[in-house]
Amino acid sequence: MRIRPTLFTDADALGRSLAAEIADGIEAANSRGRRYLLGCPGGRSAMTTYAALADQVCIRRLDLSRLVIVMMDEYVEAGPTRGSFRSVPDDLAHSCRGFGRDVIAGALSAAAGPGRGVREDHLWVPDPADPAAYDRQLAAAGGIDLFILASGASDGHVAFNPPGTPAEAVTRIVPLAQSTRRDNLVTFPHLRTLDRVPTHGVGVGVATIRTQARRAVMIVHGADKARAAARVAAADRYDPAWPATIVSECDDPGLYVDLAAAVGLGRGDPAHPLIGREEWHHDDPATSG
Repeated sequence: MRIRPTLFTDADALGRSLAAEIADGIEAANSRGRRYLLGCPGGRSAMTTYAALADQVCIRRLDLSRLVIVMMDEYVEAGPTRGSFRSVPDDLAHSCRGFGRDVIAGALSAAAGPGRGVREDHLWVPDPADPAAYDRQLAAAGGIDLFILASGASDGHVAFNPPGTPAEAVTRIVPLAQSTRRDNLVTFPHLRTLDRVPTHGVGVGVATIRTQARRAVMIVHGADKARAAARVAAADRYDPAWPATIVSECDDPGLYVDLAAAVGLGRGDPAHPLIGREEWHHDDPATSG
């Protein structure tokens, strides 16, 4: 189905709104004594959400001992035997496990305080030695409460799923498309040249996202994501040519777009037929409350 975008003034306002929703979910899960699974991308797109969530944790004094950080993917390198793969070392700047540990869980745990942070065994990352086990692990846990999704700017990849990914794709080893690797070079400038960007990854498939996410929110911000905003907003079903459109087939989907990316939505016209009537969140303290 087509998703009506929710528009925000900028990436910070978007992040604050999504972080508040996540914090509400964590509070509700804590009150029921159950875990809360948060699906997380690495890289730039969700940084404002992670920062705002740390603020929410501090303000609300949230206990994060039941929060599970579910990373969507990890880069891999050649393993010890022919045809095998292993995760890249987690001390590398582009390691998704390292990102999840330091940037997400580390910051949230610091905000929560001693004894209230994310448990070490609550950082989940797919294993290149047994990718299919990740789908089983997620299903056994009851699915992901909220999956934060992001779209590649140039090719619409989501996680490591490149254009052409079949709808039934699950967690697996993926050869990374050149377009995806170019996007990753922007995300990780320390790699400097394309030949230093990993060529393979292990990541959730679009079917994993569709079947395991109780709620999925695609976040699109910045002028470079205008095309991505337009493609996702126009989709009424999964389009393999732009894998991020899988959000249109998820339960309880959301599409959060800032004004810079909204130029892709009919040149920012709120009456554009692709999006109908959307909600504008100006995040103005003078009008809040």
